Amino acid sequence: MMKLSNRVLEMEESVTLAASARAAELKAQGRDILSLTLGEPDFTTPENIQKAAIAAIQDGKASFYTAASGLPALKDAISSYMETFYGYAVPRNQVVVATGAKFILYAAFATLLNPGDEVIIPTPCWVSYVDQVKMVDGVPVTFQTTEANDFKATVEQLEAARTEKTKLILLNSPSNPTGMIYSREELEAIGAWALEHDILILADDIYGRLVYNGHEFTAISSLSDALRKQTIVVNGVSKTYAMTGWRVGFAVGEPEIIAGMAKIISQTTSNLTAVSQYAAIEALTGDQSSIETMRQAFEERLNTIYPLLAEIPGFEVIKPQGAFYLFPNVKKAMEMKGFTDVTDFTNALLEEAEVALVTGAGFGAPENIRLSYASDMDTLKEAVRRIKAYMEA
Repeated sequence: MMKLSNRVLEMEESVTLAASARAAELKAQGRDILSLTLGEPDFTTPENIQKAAIAAIQDGKASFYTAASGLPALKDAISSYMETFYGYAVPRNQVVVATGAKFILYAAFATLLNPGDEVIIPTPCWVSYVDQVKMVDGVPVTFQTTEANDFKATVEQLEAARTEKTKLILLNSPSNPTGMIYSREELEAIGAWALEHDILILADDIYGRLVYNGHEFTAISSLSDALRKQTIVVNGVSKTYAMTGWRVGFAVGEPEIIAGMAKIISQTTSNLTAVSQYAAIEALTGDQSSIETMRQAFEERLNTIYPLLAEIPGFEVIKPQGAFYLFPNVKKAMEMKGFTDVTDFTNALLEEAEVALVTGAGFGAPENIRLSYASDMDTLKEAVRRIKAYMEA
């Protein structure tokens, strides 16, 4: 008798984690692998946040359970953060925290979807959205955005994907993996469409503070009272505050939805680790200067590496506006090297150029690869040099 469930057997492995694991395996064998796979800042958590966590441990506060939905002080800090960066504050019953934005997304899907309910997910998209929807017996409905439109969905595409079973649309801006940002006008059009058809919006804003070269992030929930009520905002401290390992995510939405998510959290993980909650309070309310230092470093890397990547034969690159990824189209590069499958091409870059990247196949983009520039400048320059040498060989 098969011991594993169909749910697990049918689940895709995370391509980002798989790429990182393969790179680590080759490194352990003594290979000089440069890994540009993972989506996490290469900075350490700012010192003021570390000190707040240590203090919470030493004075005993971090020793105990909290409410499943999070500490009241953390909810207040999130409300202040929302007021500063979104233009509106929220009461505590409209905030829930959990073990990373990834689990917040899962809790949202588990709260909102009945079997057969559909979620529209424009691709390329982050690797876990589709499988999380399937895990709660929802139906992911994907469609390919175009590079001509900077990988952004249009209302016409959304309408073509809509059915009577459409419950949710997922928007990620700035995007992982493309780094593109929806403009205010684009969001107003999408918002009007969602309101007209009473479709909830799940807005993954995790990269909202990491924008470059004069571009601006607009939160769809900030555009009107109606859209605020129609939207579940997903955010966290991982990317902005270099806190990926602390696993702090939060959602802001209507009280009924937030209460449902808290119920899911209470029956699965219980509360987010207490020490991480105290660290997150300091992150959101303390000194913010380190955030701009990190943002400027990412911007400098982007502006340095983008033109070098664009010079590689067969690589066609749209310059990202946010996050910390480049997402070149490598269709011509694959043809030049005799490949028809982007994963095989990515593996060849790993084995022969000793540069670990992530295949676009897992993001729903069979002609692209993802390169993270959350690494030091020397590593980035050497990685691009190796890729160019491989393509010119």
